[in-house]
Amino acid sequence: MCETYRHAAERHEQGIHTVSLDEKTGMQALERLHPTRQTKRGLVEREEYEYERHGTLTLIANFEVATGRVIAPTLGPTRTEDDFARHLETTLDTDSEAQWIFVADQLHIHKSESVVCLIAERCDIEVDLGVKGQSGILKSMASRAAFLQKADHRIRFVYTPKHTSWLNQVEIWFSILARRLLKRVSFTSVEDLEKQVLAFIEYFNATLAKPFKWTYKGRPMAV
Repeated sequence: MCETYRHAAERHEQGIHTVSLDEKTGMQALERLHPTRQTKRGLVEREEYEYERHGTLTLIANFEVATGRVIAPTLGPTRTEDDFARHLETTLDTDSEAQWIFVADQLHIHKSESVVCLIAERCDIEVDLGVKGQSGILKSMASRAAFLQKADHRIRFVYTPKHTSWLNQVEIWFSILARRLLKRVSFTSVEDLEKQVLAFIEYFNATLAKPFKWTYKGRPMAV
């Protein structure tokens, strides 16, 4: 995982995308019932605690490790196998002939039949994929993950170990999104939430985007 991050800038110069991706589910469109009271001399900002809930959205985001930009985001009501496969297809279409390395956690939709079929098609891999739950590459999550991680594929995945979500750099960006937008803004509808998330991504890419300084080398930290 850390080697993948270490070589991201070098690979980017060669036209290879290294992308950390994940889903931020349950983003709530909360409308505050009264305006936030701004700071004054001797008084801190006071945020209205009563709100009206208008619904939720899921964001599937790609954080490009070498540039710090968020590319080809997907917003929708659900996070399903089909949602993730469509998001992946849209992402690949932004540079259809390039090499891609996707850093993801081990959620089942990241190792699904749909993803295997998509990668096989995009990489022109003409082999019998087998039958899900019965045989071949599609037989199990383990067999599908092994296929998706093959280093000789033009498009491949690198999976974080279990219980190490902090290794996925997009999680750092999600915390920026939460602090700067989701926890501070009042949203009048789900559509308003979607509009403001996309606007924040555009603003972030234009003014704030830069690679995260990744200092962890993959060895136990010295005391």
